[in-house]
Amino acid sequence: MSISDLYDNEFRKRNKDHFAAIVRVAMSDGVISEEEKEFLDRLADRLNISEHDYKRIMKDYESHPINPPVSYDHRLERLFDLARMVAVDKIHEEEEKKILRKFCVALGFHAVNVKYITDKALELVSRGHGLDEFIDGIKNMNQ
Repeated sequence: MSISDLYDNEFRKRNKDHFAAIVRVAMSDGVISEEEKEFLDRLADRLNISEHDYKRIMKDYESHPINPPVSYDHRLERLFDLARMVAVDKIHEEEEKKILRKFCVALGFHAVNVKYITDKALELVSRGHGLDEFIDGIKNMNQ
């Protein structure tokens, strides 16, 4: 096995685990709404999840490990990626916020602050801010 194959395999595994974690969040209320299903379908496509893996993950999402980011900056990077995906999908505004709030809680943000973090994340993404500006904007949103 070449080094590039090793990285490709590890990248695909990380994408599958990341997708499974997002499915787990979507299932946290026991139901995947139509909007969430459509988002998951598009996300699977973007993460290059095969149809076989997609079906397996949807059926048994709990068998995949959850590897939440440990550092605050890594959580903000994931939030940035998720906020961009949610915003690009043009989901109805309230449904968009609901989905992103679930992701925020799963990333380890305190539930009391999730509404404010979600609103700020979507605002920063809609303004076209890059990662560094996004992180700075979230870190300094109360100032």
